[in-house]
Amino acid sequence: MLADAFEYTEDENYSDALILYNLALKKEPANVNALVNKGATLQNMGRLKLAIRSYDKALGISPDNLDALLNKGATLHSDQKYRKAIECYDEALRIDKKCAMALAYKGLSLGEMGQLQDAIKYFKKALSIDHHYDLASISKDVAQELLKSIKENKIKTQ
Repeated sequence: MLADAFEYTEDENYSDALILYNLALKKEPANVNALVNKGATLQNMGRLKLAIRSYDKALGISPDNLDALLNKGATLHSDQKYRKAIECYDEALRIDKKCAMALAYKGLSLGEMGQLQDAIKYFKKALSIDHHYDLASISKDVAQELLKSIKENKIKTQ
C-alpha cells in the first residue's frame, strides 16, 4: 500500500496518494515513513499546515528523523517562517553535522532573511561535503552575485 502511495506521489496524483497514506496510518498510526510521506504529499498539494502537523507527529515518534526535520524545515521555509525553518535545520545538524541538505537549506533561509554572507558560508559548507550538490552551488553563486551587486550599488550612491 505504501509503495502504491509513493508511486501516486511520484506521478503527482496526490489525492489518491493521500487516501492510501491515511489508510496505512489507520492500520499503523505510528508508521513514521507513512507520516513523513503523507507530509510531503500535503506539502506538494500546498497544504502546509497539515504537512507540518504530519511531520510533527512523525517527530513525536522519532525525534531524530532527518527526513521529517528537513521536510518540516522546507515547509516552514515555503510558508516564509525562516527562523522556524532554521531551527529544524539546526536540529538536523545536531544529529548529523555533515548533512549537506540541512546546510544548504539553512543557507536558503538565511538568504531569504537577507543574511547573504552567512548564507554563502552554509552553501560552501554543503559543497565541501557534497561537491556536486547543484542546489548549494547555484544558490552560492546567486548569493555572491547579489552581494556583489549590493556592494557596487553602495559604492555608486556614495
